[in-house]
Amino acid sequence: MNIALNAEVHCADGPCGRSTYIIVDPITDELTHLVVKENQAPHPERLVPLASVVDSTPERIDLQCTKAELATMELFVETQYIQVTVPMEDRSLIDISGYRLHPHVVPVTLFTPQEVRHIPPDELAVRRGARVNATDGHVGQVDELMVNPTNGHITHLVMRKGHLWGEKDVTIPVSEIDHGEEKTVYLKLDKQGVAKLPTIPIRRKKH
Repeated sequence: MNIALNAEVHCADGPCGRSTYIIVDPITDELTHLVVKENQAPHPERLVPLASVVDSTPERIDLQCTKAELATMELFVETQYIQVTVPMEDRSLIDISGYRLHPHVVPVTLFTPQEVRHIPPDELAVRRGARVNATDGHVGQVDELMVNPTNGHITHLVMRKGHLWGEKDVTIPVSEIDHGEEKTVYLKLDKQGVAKLPTIPIRRKKH
């Protein structure tokens, strides 16, 4: 089963959004959640357990839940407001002629928005387009993941747009992944080793 990113996501009662991230346990290489960005404004992103995925192709992911059930799942990105106290000049102490009577600064409390991603402890969020780096430099971007449907473990990373391979995807065994971050996946292979890996034709329609 391939889990594609930026694919259409359908609930049991119709289209509901697009896949934006996958959540991986980096210790076991197990895919635990899919992040779905809802079609309905304001387009929240939801953490969907892998068990909710009933079918997946390079262009479409089907979920067993309804749209209403999806709307109750945990938010992936939540806006929190952080309290900040800053000094501000007290303008009430300026007379009508525009002359300052005496300098005076008062503290003012503001609330600034900050986005927080809810990632399960000790797990990693990977998005489509994340960089793939060989030991000797950049080789491509993450396109999708191949997952064993019986246990949810990742078997291969599918890489797109490596300039050495033209219009093909490269399948990289998960055993050749050294470690990963949200925006970058690091391989144990050098560029020459990556060039020897199997390729598959690109199947996804361009958006």
